[in-house]
Amino acid sequence: MSADTLISPMPTYGPATNLLEHREALARRAAWRLEDASPQTIIRWAVRTFGSRFAITSSMADAVLIDLVAAAAPGTDVVFLDTGYHFDETLTMRDAVAATYRGRINLVTIAPEQTVAEQDAEHGRDLFASNPDRCCFLRKVLPLDRALAGYDAWGSGLRRDDSIARSRTQVVDWDRRNGMVKVNPLARWTQADIDAYIERHGILTNPLLSDGFASVGCFPCTRRTGAGEEARAGRWAGKGKNECGIHLVVAPG
Repeated sequence: MSADTLISPMPTYGPATNLLEHREALARRAAWRLEDASPQTIIRWAVRTFGSRFAITSSMADAVLIDLVAAAAPGTDVVFLDTGYHFDETLTMRDAVAATYRGRINLVTIAPEQTVAEQDAEHGRDLFASNPDRCCFLRKVLPLDRALAGYDAWGSGLRRDDSIARSRTQVVDWDRRNGMVKVNPLARWTQADIDAYIERHGILTNPLLSDGFASVGCFPCTRRTGAGEEARAGRWAGKGKNECGIHLVVAPG
């Protein structure tokens, strides 16, 4: 077998008939070309391609992706979704990021249309317990989708080793639900890579990560994880779900 047969051919597409088809083809080609690229290279590609219409999101578990963006593409928007149910530590982390990276990123905090009290009044108290999919849709998916409508591409901190469901995450992908390019610069990194970067560069981390929480979400639906459990096992435990819907093609709810 020749060496050439071991290299996957670059995907090809017919002529695009509209802007969305063009962007989707762009995402597929970039995924192939950038598969072995560093996170910094992937971020620079995104900014060169989309300029100020590229933003990243952050759950404020750590500031690794934020730090990489601040160095490779200063001035990039960092979108933080305040669900109304965050741990105090997460909001403190958000404020620390804003202070540490002031002038190097543009931190944008968004919120759902309804406060928690307004949601309780309309849908019943503690919707997160009675219908977690609906709660996630109203407090996460819908407000983020609305915020992303102002961009052509967005970046996340998704990694393949987060969970089995995320194991095929592409470094550049097509967000079919929102009709935009999605960039995952850290997709190929492992938890060991993340830990090494944090130690080497003194990166901010959410204190909850040192208190038994392997993944940080809203406080009513997040618990500590035990030895040998998948990182996201503490999210919506016993609810039959481990994704809020932000990263799904069709969001439940």
